[in-house]
Amino acid sequence: MATVTLDNIRKSFGTDEVIKGVSLDVADGEFIVIVGPSGCGKSTLLRMVAGLETITAGELRIGGTRANEREPMDRDIAMVFQNYALYPHMSVAQNMGYGLRIKGLPKAEVAAKVRAAAELLQLSELLERKPRQLSGGQRQRVAMGRAIVREPKVFLFDEPLSNLDAKLRVQMRLEIRELQAKLGITALYVTHDQVEAMTMADRMIVMNEGRAEQIGTPLDVYERPASLFAAQFIGSPSMNVIEAEGREDGMHVGDMLLPNPTGARGPVMLGLRPEHLVPAPDGPLALRVLLAEPLGANTLLHGMLAGGQNFTASLPGVHTTGGAEVLHLGIAPEKMHVFDKQTGRRLG
Repeated sequence: MATVTLDNIRKSFGTDEVIKGVSLDVADGEFIVIVGPSGCGKSTLLRMVAGLETITAGELRIGGTRANEREPMDRDIAMVFQNYALYPHMSVAQNMGYGLRIKGLPKAEVAAKVRAAAELLQLSELLERKPRQLSGGQRQRVAMGRAIVREPKVFLFDEPLSNLDAKLRVQMRLEIRELQAKLGITALYVTHDQVEAMTMADRMIVMNEGRAEQIGTPLDVYERPASLFAAQFIGSPSMNVIEAEGREDGMHVGDMLLPNPTGARGPVMLGLRPEHLVPAPDGPLALRVLLAEPLGANTLLHGMLAGGQNFTASLPGVHTTGGAEVLHLGIAPEKMHVFDKQTGRRLG
């Protein structure tokens, strides 16, 4: 495998700059997840690493060697796409071995590599089938097997699980992570699904409008989001963000008074994760509950604070509400997040 370095990478289409200076050092064998909403530039960034998009500025190094001008076939990477890209008239074995055959490898060597990858991916019994005879998960395994047999330095995944149903996505993300650990793969994985990012990544890049909003481990980003965008994008349900004013005696939210963990002064944005809220008879947050969503292990309570802000709490167990019930909530000061109102950057 190999290291990958992005040094102030930029991409423009005419006068429109879509990637605005992304820098990252990917260690050998590291699994990096690039996550963000549609249109944030994550797939464009991946395609630049693959050589499918030219790099406008900055430098890309794979294994320590500059790769900006290299053709895709010369970068020693393999890419797994969302749509599998399998040849319908070929068998599983033929699809997996196609790249090796066009390189001119001997038939016996191709067959051996295909058999080894098929055994790893539990496809040995399916080698003679055509793609139309396979389930979505099996097709994705074939696409991964086609990448594995090439033994590339870097694996690139572009939303590979988007076409699968929810249950199969959970199974496949576990399989991809286990496979990555077993093979020691250096991988860049693009997704819009923050659950995939949280469960699969060694580190994640949270992309926003062509910028790397935050780079860190999943727990780092969850526990210490660097910006309002990262705070609200990572976490489900989304973090509550409300206007507040920091004063010497605490954080004022309308008539409610909360602790001021950062000592901030003046107008700020206060972030409170729904799962960190706890019922407290004398709690400072008065939530008028308008809707309860019992999910079994926990219940989402949606409503409004006394100041009129929309607010959500996630409480363990089953909770029901009768009409516009008022529920008092508290939160530990260390679980509060304070952001600059103008820049959106984290304070403290």
